[in-house]
Amino acid sequence: MQIFYNKKGIGDCLLISLKRGDRYQIEQDHFGDIVKIVDKNTKEVLGYNIFQASKYLTIETNKLELTEALLEELRTIFQKNNLNDTLDVDLSPKFVVGYVQDKGTHENADKLSVCQVDIGEETVQIVCGAPNVDKGQYVVVAKVGAVMPSGMEIKAASLRGVDSYGMICSQKELGIPNAPKEKGIYVLTDEVKPGDPFVIN
Repeated sequence: MQIFYNKKGIGDCLLISLKRGDRYQIEQDHFGDIVKIVDKNTKEVLGYNIFQASKYLTIETNKLELTEALLEELRTIFQKNNLNDTLDVDLSPKFVVGYVQDKGTHENADKLSVCQVDIGEETVQIVCGAPNVDKGQYVVVAKVGAVMPSGMEIKAASLRGVDSYGMICSQKELGIPNAPKEKGIYVLTDEVKPGDPFVIN
């Protein structure tokens, strides 16, 4: 879930993005100052637009950090506009430090590696195409459910027949300024431990 606000660009409207969808396949339901955006085919909720946002919230930045306190404020706004959606959101960090415990070969692709990565609360399998990934590295992992700066949502996937749960990221993929042009994951050298949140500035 991401929250954006750009008064100069789009007016006094708070954009809540839950999932990406085809903008030609959506329908909108109106609840007072709130527009609920739904996928026509799957009926999944893609997001909400809250108009006259400054009437409800004090907003000082374009991209808001989602906290439990803000989530409670949003739930209150929903109630005031007679929208009964619960807004159950996982607030755990989606970009974390991972430790590559093991790296193996992919049985169906020479340029892909199958890595076992400790991300703190669990060890996950991630298929990685970076040439510099190796056992013993501390890396940045985008967990399932993370939304990359490009807008791409990370999902569990099968890559050439092997399950993968997340992505080991490069500096370019993380949107880090002056990222190296050559391909390769971002290997962390600071003192870190698996599961530490990684903040994209």
